[in-house]
Amino acid sequence: MAADDRSDELSEELQSLEWLASLDLPRIRVVAPTPLSLSLTPGAVYTITQEDIDEVQPRSTEDLLRRVPGIYIKREEDSAVVTNIGVRGLPAGDYKTLVLEDGVPVQPGIFVGNARYFNPRVQRMEGVEVLKGASSLRFGPNNIGGVINFLTRTPEDGVALTGRFGSWNTREASVDIGASSASAQSRFGVIATRARSDGWNDKGWDMTDIMVKTGTAIGDNHFVGVKFSYYENDANISYRGFFEDAFNAGASFNPAPDDFFLTDRLAFDVNHDWEISRNLRLQTVVYWSEMSRDYWRFLVDGTTTNADGLTVWNYTDTVQGNNRSFERYGLDSRFVLSHSAFGLGNEAQFGLRYMQEEMLDVTVRADRATPRNPAGALLRNRIDSADSLALFAQNRFDVSEALSLTAGLRVETYEQKRNDLRQAVEPVDTFSNTEWLPGIGATFQINPAAQLYSSVYVAFAPPLVGSVVGSDDVPTEAEKSLNIDLGVRGRTDRFNYELTAFRMDFSNQVDPGISGIRAPNEGSALIQGAELSLGYEIGSGFRLSGNLTWVPTARFGEDRPGEALDGNRLPYSPKWAANLALSYRTGGLQTALLFNYTDEVFGDGMNRTEINPTSNMGGLIPSYYTIDLTAAYDITAQFQMFGSVKNLFDRRYIAGLRQGIYAGPERSFDLGVRYRF
Repeated sequence: MAADDRSDELSEELQSLEWLASLDLPRIRVVAPTPLSLSLTPGAVYTITQEDIDEVQPRSTEDLLRRVPGIYIKREEDSAVVTNIGVRGLPAGDYKTLVLEDGVPVQPGIFVGNARYFNPRVQRMEGVEVLKGASSLRFGPNNIGGVINFLTRTPEDGVALTGRFGSWNTREASVDIGASSASAQSRFGVIATRARSDGWNDKGWDMTDIMVKTGTAIGDNHFVGVKFSYYENDANISYRGFFEDAFNAGASFNPAPDDFFLTDRLAFDVNHDWEISRNLRLQTVVYWSEMSRDYWRFLVDGTTTNADGLTVWNYTDTVQGNNRSFERYGLDSRFVLSHSAFGLGNEAQFGLRYMQEEMLDVTVRADRATPRNPAGALLRNRIDSADSLALFAQNRFDVSEALSLTAGLRVETYEQKRNDLRQAVEPVDTFSNTEWLPGIGATFQINPAAQLYSSVYVAFAPPLVGSVVGSDDVPTEAEKSLNIDLGVRGRTDRFNYELTAFRMDFSNQVDPGISGIRAPNEGSALIQGAELSLGYEIGSGFRLSGNLTWVPTARFGEDRPGEALDGNRLPYSPKWAANLALSYRTGGLQTALLFNYTDEVFGDGMNRTEINPTSNMGGLIPSYYTIDLTAAYDITAQFQMFGSVKNLFDRRYIAGLRQGIYAGPERSFDLGVRYRF
């Protein structure tokens, strides 16, 4: 293909993106929404659409992410107030994968504190983008497993009301309000959800989620969008789980009935999207968020026996509040330029991101008479902070109609600090680092139904502040991995597929740490395997889709004292995982049968097979599968009924180990209605 022809195609794509921006309001996407740009991405790409969401009828984003190959979920409770995601054999919960919402980081602390404290609510989503390979370098650190980008909805014009109730006394009500100008160049929307539940195992929760989006065109090719979101959730959850005798007896009580995990979050994003010319586009987002997470847990003194003769935790009257608050603000600006240097079709991308994070980490003691007392005995009071600056440059060379080469470089520089506020003269510990992260990739179109792609890049995840300051046991360098992808994808009229082989070779794998409560335990590690996604239109309204992940190698490279042995398998890294969906659509009816399989995993790096009888934090978790059934029916164009049965055959399984056994949710039911005015 001539350079001028490719340039014209890219210009047409920029024009189509302009139309999308006016319709959806501007936002940063990690997967280009047009077929040409998608085919030029030298890495695995997966998208979850609104149709997929309707089919799954998810209780949380965890249900959605199972539709993506390579993703393993270590489940802790039914609504995923917190979540543990493992990608391509990476241990679930380590968060070496960047999670965004409309292109903005949502994990509370990428550089300063635990990333799992906030999980975006599924009620506001219209899709998910997942990008792996060297292309993920464009979007930030924590890119070892790639990038997950949740896409929020903009309500359509009018008002829609949704109500749902289900097992464990779950009740949910949502309202969507949307309006646009007569020219459709300005848009406003509100999505508000109120939900509460007694929860599986009496782990109740009470959630409010509100999102406001508005935007307008300020010229023919110029758009501004604003998003505000508020989230609050009081959850009766804890790190405590069942002892083996209680789990085997089918216990369904809350192992920590007085522990609470309280979260709230405010976020504000401003997006600017400007098509400067036919070949140049500038996107900028400025963002701010503030979040608090108060975790009140009663201390234990060994174990005792309950009225049913089962082993349970013996709780004292002392409650400890591990309370953290986060603030983040940042700017991400990038422009895309189509040009014809060297006589080729080219697309260059340049980006800059500045971000500042801060975490106030407070630990207090209270008692049963005055629980959740922020003025209790102060055990910890410190501020962890980080400033980071990243620069990115990439160029894609369209060598021929079939072959494209992409080369890029990300430079990430950051400084982390810790201030101990309990000291008369506040000591400040610092750690500074700069990482140079190159990547190169290629795509080659074999024929209309098959394309090869490959990439090699240096991936990076920063250790948290608590792992690099405040003690003598700190990493010698940040966590880095040499990642290699090789894949093939394509589609015909009825069939689509994507198969990727991957390798992650860690020169220095670092335990993520949580504010320094454990040593970094750095060392080498190797992960390699393959992931496959398939879709087939059977006909007569039936469709079959699914994914398969195979990770034969996920091993430590040497002994790590007390944590792992050379050659042992990484914890929470299943060798096999599979998901299959058989769906049917006709007229106003849609229904689906969903199958999920997870292979056995080890609970720790020592690869113990017996569950630890004292704390249940190690052991071999058996494989398990679940089957879900969903259905929806459009009674009229405005009125819809929907329902689901999750874990249809009521399989009892171990979802994870922490300070006890986490039992996977039992069979549950949901029934709902939606009406649009």
